[in-house]
Amino acid sequence: MSSEEKKLYTVSIYTENNVGLLNRISAIFQRRHINIESINTSISEIEGVSRWTIVVKVTEPQIQKIIGQIEKQVDVIRAYYHMDEETIYQECCLFKIQSDLFFEDPNIQKIISASNVRIVTVEREFFVLEKAGRRSEIESLYQQLKPFGIMQFVRSARIAITKESLNISPLLTAFQA
Repeated sequence: MSSEEKKLYTVSIYTENNVGLLNRISAIFQRRHINIESINTSISEIEGVSRWTIVVKVTEPQIQKIIGQIEKQVDVIRAYYHMDEETIYQECCLFKIQSDLFFEDPNIQKIISASNVRIVTVEREFFVLEKAGRRSEIESLYQQLKPFGIMQFVRSARIAITKESLNISPLLTAFQA
């Protein structure tokens, strides 16, 4: 496989939680005309440190340069990049569908049973389904439910942890001290 072939990379960034960092990080991708496929930020395993997960489709030389630029940001503690096979990742989504379909159409009930979907709520006018999994699973479920009329749909960004140890904990512990 050529290093010039574009592949999906998951970028993990550990940062201080400061205003303006989102603009600076997104500018790194914007300057290179790289579309961010998904972006998520949350607390990390260390208090006061945020963890970002960004998914991009680029070449390996591009991702190496991007990581270098990200790590130059004052608020960034450390940045890594990973291939899909090096991570365990999920996305989550919610579907809002008319309630009468749930009770009247057995096909929806079969789809729910077969898709490992969780029913979040059932109201008089609608019900809400939650699905966690790979993007391909969510897209497949979307296509199955589409003929029934999806009232609303939302999907989260990727969240991911690495299979290998990042050896970030000692660095983060030192940062916290």
